[in-house]
Amino acid sequence: MEEKKKKPIGFNIIKNDPTEGHGGYGAGTLSLDNISPVIIDVDAGVAEVDVGAMHARSVVEKGIKFLPNRDEVPNGKPYWLVWVTIDRKEEGPYYAGVTACEMTVDREIRRGYKSLPEHVNRMDKSLKRQIIVDHMDPKSKQILTDYLQNHNLKMWELSSQQLRDDLTV
Repeated sequence: MEEKKKKPIGFNIIKNDPTEGHGGYGAGTLSLDNISPVIIDVDAGVAEVDVGAMHARSVVEKGIKFLPNRDEVPNGKPYWLVWVTIDRKEEGPYYAGVTACEMTVDREIRRGYKSLPEHVNRMDKSLKRQIIVDHMDPKSKQILTDYLQNHNLKMWELSSQQLRDDLTV
């Protein structure tokens, strides 16, 4: 029996403002329609969108008890969760907010390290169109750069100079 390969999930499609035209319920609230979580597996050198990360249920995170102390997971494999927010300007869509959070996972002991408050705050900062990627290691920056460019080079070119500068290795 042949295994079916899962279709890769792309970035969320930009929708119209759901509160456009009225000031009723939900007006002024943040919409998560334009944000996508990208997981970078540093050792494997790959990045992919995993929508499960929106609720800390990505493939990487499932079955792992996360601890707030990095020292308790000394053999953890490195990952980055990158929140990518897409917006649109006259010329087209672009990467408007890109923020990275580190985490480690040790499958053998089913433990990992991540700072949940940092993950939540970075998601918020991405939604607010901030760029926070300069703290990433060079290999991870290159993986993310390649991923964003391969996904859509025009979106990369329309993105802020800060994003391109901060991801330069």
